[in-house]
Amino acid sequence: MNSQNRSKLNQILRAWPQGTVAVHSWLSERGVYRQLVDAYRKTAWLDRLGRGAFIREGDSVDWTGGLYAVQEQLGLSIHGGGKTALQIQGYAHYLPLGKDTLVSLFGSPGEKLPVWFRKHDWGVKLRYTTTKLFPPQGNPGITIKEMGAYSIRLSSPERAIMELLYYVPRGESFEEARLLMEGLTTLRPGLVQTLLEACGSVKVKRLFMYLTEVCNHAWVKKLDLSKIDFGKGKRMIVTGGRLDPKYKISVPVDLSGTMEG
Repeated sequence: MNSQNRSKLNQILRAWPQGTVAVHSWLSERGVYRQLVDAYRKTAWLDRLGRGAFIREGDSVDWTGGLYAVQEQLGLSIHGGGKTALQIQGYAHYLPLGKDTLVSLFGSPGEKLPVWFRKHDWGVKLRYTTTKLFPPQGNPGITIKEMGAYSIRLSSPERAIMELLYYVPRGESFEEARLLMEGLTTLRPGLVQTLLEACGSVKVKRLFMYLTEVCNHAWVKKLDLSKIDFGKGKRMIVTGGRLDPKYKISVPVDLSGTMEG
């Protein structure tokens, strides 16, 4: 490798956080074209993670380092959400490890996870959902989480619990949703209000309010429900349950004695 290419590589490495992926388009913008990438690979500076995606030689990269590239280099709004965001921010009761870990990612309709991200074995189960649950404009309720040398965008706890409720009952259980809601004693009512007004799912809004009132959180009293569109008619969430008269959703008859009317 000549001195010019070595200098270019040093510049790339300074701009490339350890523990993350670099995509080909990002490298090309910095003058590292395909032939030079091949040269770096031959000299053991780069490893190929997938088509158009690379890691530093010998670097250990998990799914968050891949998400960093998806967000910062490809400019997509895909983010960690639901239970995953709650777990990373310390709100979940437990954090499963290894192959049983389910990572929930959310994106806007039409956004696709890169093939290299989908096909790489991150050692977790991936669940990617595109939804109109919240408008892409402004992306309300998104926060930054430092991961050491880099940071990623996640849903705030206020948004994450609503994303989790989107999956109830098929992807997440009613019982776990209630347990997670119990721990959310410090949600910011202003942000909750904004998200409820922006939320596109009647089911999520009704279920969110039902669970917050069951858990008797103090911040609920600061919400202005008159500004929230709860839709009309009934919504069946669980079969064989009972109808909550206030929010007109079917809920379990009893969950450890806490869900009775």
